[in-house]
Amino acid sequence: MIIYPAIDLRRGKCVRLKQGEPDAETVYSEDPPAVAQRWTAEGAQWLHVVNLDGAFAGSLHSGAEADELPTNLRALQRIVRVGLPVQFGGGLRTLDDVELVLRLGAQRIILGTVAVAHPDLVSKAVDRYGPERVAIGIDARQGLVSTHGWQETSAVSAVELALEMRRRGVDWVIYTDIARDGMLSGVDAAAMASLATETGLRVIASGGVASLQDIRALKQVESSGVAGIIIGRALYTGAIDLPSALAIAASDQEAGSGGT
Repeated sequence: MIIYPAIDLRRGKCVRLKQGEPDAETVYSEDPPAVAQRWTAEGAQWLHVVNLDGAFAGSLHSGAEADELPTNLRALQRIVRVGLPVQFGGGLRTLDDVELVLRLGAQRIILGTVAVAHPDLVSKAVDRYGPERVAIGIDARQGLVSTHGWQETSAVSAVELALEMRRRGVDWVIYTDIARDGMLSGVDAAAMASLATETGLRVIASGGVASLQDIRALKQVESSGVAGIIIGRALYTGAIDLPSALAIAASDQEAGSGGT
């Protein structure tokens, strides 16, 4: 099981939001590559990077001139140079966007809103780049998918969208429980396992991870297809120590044992 420390970018800074609300922002660093270096030094194997400006604006190029690379993409370039593989999402709406982000060094791109609005683009991205390089971000409130930086709620259920994405060749889904995101309220391991079991997809759990007990709970359902965990605010507040989380995720003994 892979632990993904989260780096959320807004105006080039590393921030965290509560439940995705733009007005509920805490700035943790003005130097995102330094944050990436910290997680690398503590043993991380991957990074999860989100372009919040792009997600809110609905454009990868939000705030940039036509011939200019947006601030958050310049930050991505610098984060990639730290040396860890990066999965990156937020504002990707076209195949040109996907191509640009991969060219900048991301190992895997995350498609969210476009998976609901233009699912054929997902098929094209998977065909062109392969299922290991394309993940679908499914962000849900009360089981229904939210889009446009979590500002709109669709009529599509998380399971329904996940099954459609599997039919289109997708292997990876990042499933976020918006009500829990940034709240340190604990993860819903059963919901993560249920999505993985019902769809056959590899699920990366996101939202509400607050303690090492949450890591243990997700480790116990790893066999269902829960393959990764994104940790954000809990790392930045010190509620979770990354090396300890990594040890639990890597341990064979944790699965099914409950831990202590």
